[in-house]
Amino acid sequence: MSAADRLADIRSAIDRATAAAGRPDGAVTLVAVSKTFGAADIAPVIAAGQRVFGENRVQEAQAKWPALKAAHPDIELHLIGPLQTNKVRDAVALFDVIETVDRDRLAEALAREIARQGRTPRLFVQVNTGAEPQKAGVLPEETAAFVTRCRDTYGLDIEGLMAIPPLDEAPAPHFALLARLARELGLPGLSMGMSADFEIGIAHGATHVRVGSAIFGSRG
Repeated sequence: MSAADRLADIRSAIDRATAAAGRPDGAVTLVAVSKTFGAADIAPVIAAGQRVFGENRVQEAQAKWPALKAAHPDIELHLIGPLQTNKVRDAVALFDVIETVDRDRLAEALAREIARQGRTPRLFVQVNTGAEPQKAGVLPEETAAFVTRCRDTYGLDIEGLMAIPPLDEAPAPHFALLARLARELGLPGLSMGMSADFEIGIAHGATHVRVGSAIFGSRG
């Protein structure tokens, strides 16, 4: 199967899961995760109509996306990997959505750079729902206070929450936790669910699902 065929299959699966959850058409945005794939691999997916993409690393994205975005101005690019403060300037310049806001130092740097550039990427707070020490993200019990500081101290407009459940645990409880936190904070955005579990994410209210290998194939 081609990447375009796999994209069509994923879109159909998203539509089915959205309908099964009793949610309206178009309630879920597919973020096609193109990390490790070059422009030549991405081009057929763009040609098939996909316009929302996700990357893990700022430097990798800088190597391929400026030209692709210039050719397709309606593309929306999401940063879904950890953001170092020394990459904030480049991230604000390139990405339309940053899904991995997770600490005060980063929030402060983003606020400063957004003011400097006059460019306002949409922002999600990453929550470490499994409290995994090796994983980025705010702990669930600290999420409300952090979102409040982002809003009140740093002047950031937080749109939603994002999470990556532990690999060895059922994702549903983690998605339910994230959805509850978002409801309590009045946040409309929920980025949760990847290639293996996006239907479960949709059932729990995901507004964005991040799918890579099921579209682009296995990474080398």
